[in-house]
Amino acid sequence: MPEASVLELHAVSKRFGGLVAVDDLSFEVRENEVLGLIGPNGSGKTTVINLISGALRPSRGEIYLRDQMISDQPARAIARAGVARTFQLVRLLPSLTVAENVIAGAVFGHKRLWGGSARKYALRQLERVGMRHAVDAPTTSLTYIDEKRIELARALASDPAVLLLDEWLAGLNPTELQIGIELIRSLKAEGRTIVLVEHVMNAIRSVCDRCVVMNSGAKIAQGTPEAALAEKEVIRAYLGEDNA
Repeated sequence: MPEASVLELHAVSKRFGGLVAVDDLSFEVRENEVLGLIGPNGSGKTTVINLISGALRPSRGEIYLRDQMISDQPARAIARAGVARTFQLVRLLPSLTVAENVIAGAVFGHKRLWGGSARKYALRQLERVGMRHAVDAPTTSLTYIDEKRIELARALASDPAVLLLDEWLAGLNPTELQIGIELIRSLKAEGRTIVLVEHVMNAIRSVCDRCVVMNSGAKIAQGTPEAALAEKEVIRAYLGEDNA
């Protein structure tokens, strides 16, 4: 029996003046699924993440988290409802310690914990991403991959129904990349529902259950990673007409 849909986009479009960044996009994300959202640079992937998380509102169409329409809600309400995200460029709270950054996810996200309960849960997430040793460290002391781990721990601390990872593996060296892929794979093994925006095809092939491929704001293919990446239109989008 197919898993129920957790997240659904229905004919979603986003315009910035005369620019159509997302064009009539529809797809669903199922419970316990890792869905890859892929495509060439500028295809609209991050705009979709911003629409789901409430950083932007659709010009047209609707987004549902389970049976609740969230596309008309502010970002804080969507976070409370159960959507958490990371960013292409890591966004930590520089005046807070590592633990305090993660506690913020537990307090202001879907988990809604406070005080000692929030700290205890946050420490569990730091252990989950391999950063328990850095609890009281300032964020300025972190390496790049450790910053990414803290941002991921903060997202997990909200106990999200859907986790949005926007190019979480970008900028990592080969060793860090393998650590990152294994961490995402472990989240999948836990049954997390994840939307993964990524250019690292090794991660897409090894982690994702299905893919949605975008180009110029529109969906051009969907299916298993192998099937979607083999579509002629997808090859053309990545390589160009002459090389496809």
